[in-house]
Amino acid sequence: MNLIVRYTLLMQTPMPSMPAPTRVEPAVEMADLLSQVVRQLHRRTSEALAPLGLSRAQARVIRLLAHGPLRMAAIAERLSVVPRTVTDLVDDVEAAGLVERRPDPGDRRSSLVALTADGQLLLDRLEVARRESAEQVFGQLGPADRALLLRLLVSLTGEATGEPAPGARPGPGAVETAPAPAARERAR
Repeated sequence: MNLIVRYTLLMQTPMPSMPAPTRVEPAVEMADLLSQVVRQLHRRTSEALAPLGLSRAQARVIRLLAHGPLRMAAIAERLSVVPRTVTDLVDDVEAAGLVERRPDPGDRRSSLVALTADGQLLLDRLEVARRESAEQVFGQLGPADRALLLRLLVSLTGEATGEPAPGARPGPGAVETAPAPAARERAR
């Protein structure tokens, strides 16, 4: 059979019907889109931090220490990473002269990590980098859309009530607070 005949037969053979594309569930679509936005924000933040010689993780450590010295375990908990990761991060920013380890006056077995004068000076530049990268990602939204998105994200993270949303982990700037009086009463 020559090529033209085979092609003609192939074209006359009915094609099996293709199933209609399935519709993505809204929750899955939202998760995918939110992941894309987070990746954009991470990329822009990394680009903004590059001139400062910092990674996003190192910048998180420095921002976390802006409120005062912390033990390594507290840093690991607030960053939701394992202690070994914090050791590497602190080693790197310590080598850059941005933090220092100090003896913990409350516990001789541990040390506190604190910002140096250079680390303090870097805080303003870090905030500018964060603001610029966020503006690049969210700048296309008008004020009403920004307010709506903020309200939705606050609702999802539980920030409005101070209570974590189900399954949420503390963020890098989370500050431990005493439980509310009603919570203390329930705990008794």
